[in-house]
Amino acid sequence: MKIAFLTLGCKVNSYETEKMKTQFETEGYEIVSFSEKADVYVVNTCTVTNIADRKSRKMLHRARRMNPDAVVVAAGCYVDSARQKGEEDESVDLFIGNEDKEIMISKVEKIMEKRGIINKENCPGHSVGEMSEKAEQELHTRAYIKIQNGWNQYCSYCIIPYVRGKLESRTEEDILSETKKLAAAGFHEIVLTGIHLSSFGVDREFKKTDANSFVKLQGKYLLELLQKMAQVSGIERLRLGSLEPRIITEEFVKKLAEIPEVCPHFHLSLQSGCDATLKRMNRHYSSQEYLQGVEILRKYFKDPAITTDIIVGFPGETEEEFEASRNFVDSIDFYETHIFKYSRREGTKAAVMPDQVSEGKKSVRSAEMIEMGEQKRRAYEESFIGKEVEVLVEEEIERNGEIFWTGHTKEYIKIALQSREN
Repeated sequence: MKIAFLTLGCKVNSYETEKMKTQFETEGYEIVSFSEKADVYVVNTCTVTNIADRKSRKMLHRARRMNPDAVVVAAGCYVDSARQKGEEDESVDLFIGNEDKEIMISKVEKIMEKRGIINKENCPGHSVGEMSEKAEQELHTRAYIKIQNGWNQYCSYCIIPYVRGKLESRTEEDILSETKKLAAAGFHEIVLTGIHLSSFGVDREFKKTDANSFVKLQGKYLLELLQKMAQVSGIERLRLGSLEPRIITEEFVKKLAEIPEVCPHFHLSLQSGCDATLKRMNRHYSSQEYLQGVEILRKYFKDPAITTDIIVGFPGETEEEFEASRNFVDSIDFYETHIFKYSRREGTKAAVMPDQVSEGKKSVRSAEMIEMGEQKRRAYEESFIGKEVEVLVEEEIERNGEIFWTGHTKEYIKIALQSREN
């Protein structure tokens, strides 16, 4: 049987897709491109914006057109969101929420058995609830490990906590076991991913702590985990996914910098550089506190790559608030700035806020931010010209008869190296 996967959205989704692929491969399925005819199509969906919802539906309909007789599966965040709104698509055979991804294969084969495509009695048994530790990764160099899922606090614009559920961390033993297996398989860099990475391990004490204590606990267990992962033979780099700005304290960063394997590449989600907008977003920090975090990172790491997310056109964002946000972003000198136009998500507080910003204004503000972000990106990359850097080689390419190797520095700058031998 042939099965095709398509992943939309975040690195957590990418990680989970690779796990699902391995599960089906283990049972004898052939993984094919999503553009090919397959017996099963799986779209691992995203619902972070309305555009993500539309793309999820579009890809599911495309799968149905490619093979009307195939089993079409919608998995992930859009599924949970659609269920809550009663918008499940009739053209989809199976809806798999985030909590059921690990048992997808048994659900798919029940449909196939009902249609007479397979005889379940002749199929091997499945370890329900377990996913294979083996995962397809980026050319045997960089591997992703999801260390936690969910989040217990809610920004006023975000639907993700509603569809990903409560904060739940993997055990340290489980993560270290996966790290050792990946290292033994030849991976040199591990990227830690999660829905709210900063809160890893905090759920062990959260029930008996108040909100202030919760914030103080952020980073404690993440640091302990990084220290132990760095001791695994063969692991040369540890890269962190998106971090909560409040985790960046003097104490946390000082200890982080003492782990040489940690890459100087930090994604701190800002969302707005205007304090009034941040308050409406229910973000629990000010622009000044964010700036202090950036300064701490630059104190302990040499020329770190700092990246961020920015939302433009949030409800109530005036021209003055946008200018304040733009000027603040300009002052930070980010390596990369990911710009998003505010997307109204039903079921969130922001969706019913007054003074919704027009799409036209959002587009103008987005274009201005994107242009500035590109200038900053080029300036940061050009600052490395003439410097000697360490590159993790990932891919061989050919250009005009010449052989090149491409890879990334610790700051995640992509580098091309010309081969000395053909």
